[in-house]
Amino acid sequence: MVSTAEPIRPDSLDLGKASLADIAKAVAEKRLPPVDQWNPTHCGDSAMRIAADGTWFHMGTPIGRPAMVKLFSTILRREPDGSYVLVTPVEKLSIAVDDAPFLAVEATSEGEGHSRALAFRLQTDEIVLAGPENPLRLETALDGTPRPYLHVRGPGDRPLEALVNRPVFYQLADMAIAEQEQTGGPLGLWSGGAFFAFPV
Repeated sequence: MVSTAEPIRPDSLDLGKASLADIAKAVAEKRLPPVDQWNPTHCGDSAMRIAADGTWFHMGTPIGRPAMVKLFSTILRREPDGSYVLVTPVEKLSIAVDDAPFLAVEATSEGEGHSRALAFRLQTDEIVLAGPENPLRLETALDGTPRPYLHVRGPGDRPLEALVNRPVFYQLADMAIAEQEQTGGPLGLWSGGAFFAFPV
């Protein structure tokens, strides 16, 4: 079990062993820059791109330093027109995003039914608790495969989302099927008091 005696760094938290209280504390302690309050003049293009697999590139080369990616991810914002920018109090630069800017690479579940809580770790080590403020949604790609997304932050009309990777989605689907078989209810999962349906 992770100790709660001092602040928990999200990147040091083992989702498989941490309690829901530890996870909630780590989420509450994160401090992000107030990017929605900054309105500098647009300065141009960052020459950066976030690929569909969550890899960040600069001028076509992957950014190899995780700390740099984590830093950039904290100043990412989505604009009203749907575009993405990196923003500071003094400058705003465009950034290309192939799909979603984040990738959910790990999940843990505590409880069941209406009492279930789902926590996700992103490729940037940020932790997100699914619930009314951070909903899960499921789209279907052109090839018919499911594309699950998790709201990470930002206003509902221009959210920053994480694509839930395939192994994590299969984990969620297994939980949803097991719960449906047990309760006879609709296919989906509860988290944080909200129900997220899995279309069939």
